Formats: sequence, C-alpha cells, structure tokens
Amino acid sequence: MEQIPGKGRGLVASQPLKAGQIVLTESPLILYSASPLLTPSSSPYTYCDHCFRILPLTHNSTTVTCPSCSNHSFCSQKCFSLALKSSHSTWVCKALMSLQQHPNSTLLQQHPQERQVQARLIVASHKLFLHNHTPSELDTFLSLHGTPDDAILDAANFLHSLISPLFPPQAQLSVDLIAQLLAKDRLNSFGLMDPYSPDGPQRSIKAYAIYPKATFFNHDCVPNACRFDYVDSTNDDYERNSTDIVIRLIEDVDEGKEVCISYFRIGRDYCTRKRILMEDYGFTCGCDRCTLKLIGMVKKTTVTFHTCGFLASMFVRGRIVRELWLLCLQKMMCHLMFWNVTSVVILRLMLLNWPLTPISYYISSLVEIYMLRLLLSFSIA
Repeated sequence: MEQIPGKGRGLVASQPLKAGQIVLTESPLILYSASPLLTPSSSPYTYCDHCFRILPLTHNSTTVTCPSCSNHSFCSQKCFSLALKSSHSTWVCKALMSLQQHPNSTLLQQHPQERQVQARLIVASHKLFLHNHTPSELDTFLSLHGTPDDAILDAANFLHSLISPLFPPQAQLSVDLIAQLLAKDRLNSFGLMDPYSPDGPQRSIKAYAIYPKATFFNHDCVPNACRFDYVDSTNDDYERNSTDIVIRLIEDVDEGKEVCISYFRIGRDYCTRKRILMEDYGFTCGCDRCTLKLIGMVKKTTVTFHTCGFLASMFVRGRIVRELWLLCLQKMMCHLMFWNVTSVVILRLMLLNWPLTPISYYISSLVEIYMLRLLLSFSIA
C-alpha cells in the first residue's frame, strides 16, 4: 500500500503480476441484509439470512426458520447453527424483533426507507461496540475513509434514540460512533448481488459487506482487476456460498503499477460514471478513459481545438484540466488569445474563492459570458 498523489492510499504491485492471479481474498468485517426491516423487498428472491444464498421458492427439508422470530430463514441447519453464534444471535434476534414491533416500527415508517436498512447495519455491527470485543477490529473500521455530514448526523441521532436502549449495558454505543459507522459504510461497503441470468429479472443487491483491505483498491474506469462473488457458486475451487470477496487481475500488471477496480459496471457512459462517482464517492475520475472522453467532447464542440480547448476546460466544475492546458500551449496560440485567456483565468480563480453574494454572482456571470464570446470568436480557423 502506498500514498498516491491525488488519490490517497492505494495498492501498488510490488512485483510483476499475471492476468488471472488472485491478489486478495477477504472475509467481511460487517455483513448485513439489504432488505428493509418493514417494507417487502423488491427482489423476487429470498435468501439465507446468514450466507445469503438464494433459497428455493418453496421451503424444502433443509431450510430452517428461526423458531424465536419466524422472520428469518436459513439454507441449512449448519448455517442456522453458525448464525446463532454471530449474525443471528439471541440478542440480534430480539433486537430485530423489537424494531419490527410497535412503537419502533411506527417511528421507522415515518422516516425514509433507508433508515430501515441502516438499522440493520447498526444491529449487525453490535459486536464492534462491546467492551469485550477485539479493539483492533473497531480501530480498523474507524480508520476507513468517510466523514459524517449533516444528513448522516441527523440519521445517527434518530437511530441512536431508537436502538441504544436495545444494547447491553457494556456497549459503548454513542451518536458519534453511529455517525462514523454510517459515513464509513456509505463509502466503503460492497453490495452482494443476485446471480446474473440473461433471462432472469434485473439484479438486486441482497446484502452489504465491509471488507477493510478491499477498500484500499482505488477506482479506474478501465480497471486491471475485478471483484468476484461466489455467494451462490457451486465451484469446487471455492467454499460453497462464501461471502468472501475475491479480487482477481484481468490483465498483466507491471511492478510499481497501481491495481484498480471499477466501483460499478464498466459499460456506463461518461456522464453517468461522473455523476455516480461525485454523488456516491465524492470525487471526479481522472483516469485515461475519462480524460480521453473529455478531450473528445471538447474537439467535437470546437473547430480549432488549440485555441478553444483551454476555455472549454474552464467549464468543468471550475477546474483547470492540465492536459488541455498543455495541449493548448503546445499549439502556440496567438499572443492576444493567450493574454485574454490568462486574464479570464485569474479572475475566474479569484471568483472561486469569493463568498457567493449577488455581486459576485453577477460578476461571475459576466465572466462566463465573456468566456463564451472568446470561445465563439476563436472557434473558426
């Protein structure tokens, strides 16, 4: 793991790696169902509440239902026995039943459906908050990226009032800890998906999991590694129904090169990728694929790229795209154009640091109009 400029921590190959090679296999630190507590799931499937394997449409002799709550089913007696020691312990069973009953259920239904899934997350994470639990696991979790914002703090306050009375006295649950949990889950959780079927229904997320080591893989829209799920696999090479994450290389990677995955389906278009990354992860991708797409969009917009490319780059969230600037300089634009652009750049950068007031907004609008006029006047060769 190394510090990568502009990205933070990332995973870099310490030796040459081959396509097909597994670079990480990791069990989840936290694993919880994506189904709302009170609202019926939109998925056509039902799952084992421990390993999340798809259950048969009709319960067979191997399917086991929890005798205490009757709300959770398991694919086998073995899975149920394992769940009683972890994911569906006596305390978890009672906590989930309490949340599904009045008056807690009424309070949950008055809030966005997301709160029901977040309540599952807090209950599933309960062992991290106990004094007798391994401190290193809590420290590992708290070291993950993610900072609470106002929306998360509001959710944490509500969920704390709802769930903290259910926790044992020795638990160190607080509003701040819940807020940290929600913030880090938002940026670091992986969705466990329904298996792909060309003729089946649209895939849904069946569960969420946090894999601390896997979170250090940065995003690239042309990744050199890929994540694989074997939740519903019967492949003899892997333990059946494993919820472990497996990261496998899809191309050779030279020593010193970063290993990246894609945070979503790679077939998405540029605008969709940009929106998802900003809304869900808070950054703009600068990978080769996105840079080439941006340059291509500018070329289509202008007739003479070398005189207009830099101006067009100024419209991308107010950020100067270095590649476009260098290309513009390499073409040696005329002195008049250079100084006009430079003066606009300086004024624009000053405006970015000004507080938003009617006056600054008016001046900014004039700058935008002037930039557009420059763009039009120099877009003919």
